[in-house]
Amino acid sequence: MGTHVIKMPDIGEGIAQVELVEWFVKVGDVITEDQVVADVMTDKATVEIPSPVSGTVMALGGQPGEVMAVGSELIRIEVEGSGNHVDAPDSKPAAVATAPAVSTAHTEAPAPVAPPASVTSQPAASKPSAEIVPRQANEKPLASPAVRKRALDAGIELRYVHGSGPAGRIQHEDLDNFMSKPQSAAGQAPSGYSRRTDSEQVPVIGLRRKIAQRMQDAKRRVAHFSYVEEIDVTALEALRQQLNRKYGESRGKLTLLPLLVRAMVVALRDFPQINATYDDEAQVITRHGAVHVGIATQGDNGLMVPVLRHAEAGSLWSNASEITRLAHAARNNKASRDELSGSTITLTSLGALGGIVSTPVVNTPEVAIVGVNRMVERPVVVDGQIVVRKMMNLSSSFDHRVVDGMDAALFIQAVRGLLEQPACLFVE
Repeated sequence: MGTHVIKMPDIGEGIAQVELVEWFVKVGDVITEDQVVADVMTDKATVEIPSPVSGTVMALGGQPGEVMAVGSELIRIEVEGSGNHVDAPDSKPAAVATAPAVSTAHTEAPAPVAPPASVTSQPAASKPSAEIVPRQANEKPLASPAVRKRALDAGIELRYVHGSGPAGRIQHEDLDNFMSKPQSAAGQAPSGYSRRTDSEQVPVIGLRRKIAQRMQDAKRRVAHFSYVEEIDVTALEALRQQLNRKYGESRGKLTLLPLLVRAMVVALRDFPQINATYDDEAQVITRHGAVHVGIATQGDNGLMVPVLRHAEAGSLWSNASEITRLAHAARNNKASRDELSGSTITLTSLGALGGIVSTPVVNTPEVAIVGVNRMVERPVVVDGQIVVRKMMNLSSSFDHRVVDGMDAALFIQAVRGLLEQPACLFVE
């Protein structure tokens, strides 16, 4: 028998270290060739590490959340034959017992950190207890907007629902489990005034670490300012519904997003300073002809921004199809590094949870982000008459180092004009 050592691979792009996100094997497991043994993360994407050999896992080289140098020992496997590694005396590393993994995706940390403590004393994969242990009243449960809306519609308080996802995130199957249990089995929900003394430490690793780093860096480096404008989207929504009735079966259903992308593409023709990136170290602004729209996407593991490339060249339906594909890939942690980089401007929307006003954070090195708030019907005055119209706010943020306030306002007003008179979206 021999020993085969898999080292942290050189993923390219000058990356010297990556974060170990999750182990899929443990010491003693028998694995096969091409079986994925771990996920690691760069600053752009998660990369699966497969085993090139079959054998038995002897040792693991790190804990989830640990930043490892390229070329360092990742995993040691006992194999038939001589293997690829010969140990010097007493050089074998001790097997690293894997702590309960916190499954995350798409991040990287710039400096080594100590291995984090496990999220809870109970393994993440274990099933929730039948007894309901609520979170504190001021503790916000982790859940995606879709899960929150479903719980709201069902009248369920998420603080009573056990989350089986990363860092205790509540997923759709957790709601299913909660709703499927009779009251006697699920237990009585304790009073909201019950005294509690428990606490929980959640390590900031994986995607959550990357989000924290990027948001902190963006707020520290960018001179943010936001601009909010309300838009009458009655005609736009009527057009969308008409297009879906006529072409929905053959071309696919349209959401508002591809129409918003189209409006941004047309408006940016007159505002090239908005479709730009800023290298503040080199003091260079790059204005882009291509419109690569980052679509902010909330997944179960956190926020990702897959990129709709060359939106200026796509039709409504081709852009809609690509947005759907990218969102699905991001939410399932399948988006590639190329699909998560290279955007020139970002569009963000919380859908039904969009609120009235928001102040989105610029996705550096871009200089603008367009935020979409929810559409609501409300009375407005039109030609001296009170009528019911579909209204929606755009809450957008800009980098004031590059974009002047007047230019930002004029750009959003141009988008507004296109959306309120949607025929203009297709006039060349």
